[in-house]
Amino acid sequence: MAKFVVTLRFPDSFDAEFIALIPEHRSLINQLIESNVVEAYAISANRTRGWVTMNGSSEEVIRNTVEQFPLYPFLLQVEIDELFVFDSTASRFPRISLN
Repeated sequence: MAKFVVTLRFPDSFDAEFIALIPEHRSLINQLIESNVVEAYAISANRTRGWVTMNGSSEEVIRNTVEQFPLYPFLLQVEIDELFVFDSTASRFPRISLN
């Protein structure tokens, strides 16, 4: 299975409709994390960009999943890049402690 990073561009300000969809959006992201579709989810401190590391068989599958995000209609831009290398502390064995 391939790994992709999705870059999301959010609007500069959020209206009430956007804010009302955040709990539903987070619920879906949590479900996708639990099912190992999403590995990492991050939003910039100024809340204008986000990055989602996802597992999928193709860019089309990833795009179809992103289009299901409740906040998708508000996104100004979506970029999907297939990764060649993805390394993180989460993908390594836990450090051994002799204590």
